[in-house]
Amino acid sequence: MIRPATSALRAIANPSSSFRPAAVAPIVSRALHASASASFATPSHAAPSGGKAPAMKEFKIYRWNPDTPAEKPKLQSYKIDLNQCGPMLLDALIKIKNEVDPTLTFRRSCREGICGSCAMNIDGVNTLACLCRIEKDTSKDTKIYPLPHMYIVKDLVPDLTLFYKQYKSIEPYLKNDNPLRRANQYLGPAVLMQAYRWMADSRDQYGAERKEKMQNSMSLYRCHTIFNCSRTCPKGLNPAMAISKMKLEMATEAS
Repeated sequence: MIRPATSALRAIANPSSSFRPAAVAPIVSRALHASASASFATPSHAAPSGGKAPAMKEFKIYRWNPDTPAEKPKLQSYKIDLNQCGPMLLDALIKIKNEVDPTLTFRRSCREGICGSCAMNIDGVNTLACLCRIEKDTSKDTKIYPLPHMYIVKDLVPDLTLFYKQYKSIEPYLKNDNPLRRANQYLGPAVLMQAYRWMADSRDQYGAERKEKMQNSMSLYRCHTIFNCSRTCPKGLNPAMAISKMKLEMATEAS
């Protein structure tokens, strides 16, 4: 079930409201924090860093669970020590979820203000939680709501079905009636290592066809075998050796 955010906010302000979730829609999400049982919550009791006195900040967060549609949305309060939290609102949300309440649900992804996954309404302003700094004044609470113009899947997660439908309608990709014809290109060490993986597999019966596709000046032979790829591979793989073996096998068969 999903819930219109604007109606949901009115329901908080007006407890006598009889609003119920209006429709069922597919959930479109990227990095969606899954719910977990509240019994698994593990509050943090670590000592303040650097001997500083705790700077307890209250966050009031919009909560609504589609699994219990009879319950109206509410603002749930959480208090965390800012001395043991990162500077951004997203840091606070992650800390609350990891250490206080694992049922809190929100989206996040890049943490660099690019993807927009953590868009939400913070103290009345639509913004990104990863770019919004926490107000250091501990005498003031911070209120966090989902985006007010969208339907809500759960807690701070908006339903993106309509957005992706609208985005698809503008055909957001290059369209050209006369595409460029590309000649054979160097395939690169990652692709060539995978190519050898299949060529070397005794179960594969299309080795000849695979090698035939490499019989040009670019796909395989553009490699100068200087082993930069093997030296820099973060996984310790050896694509240069695979390329050398391919060249040897093809040269041997050709002779």
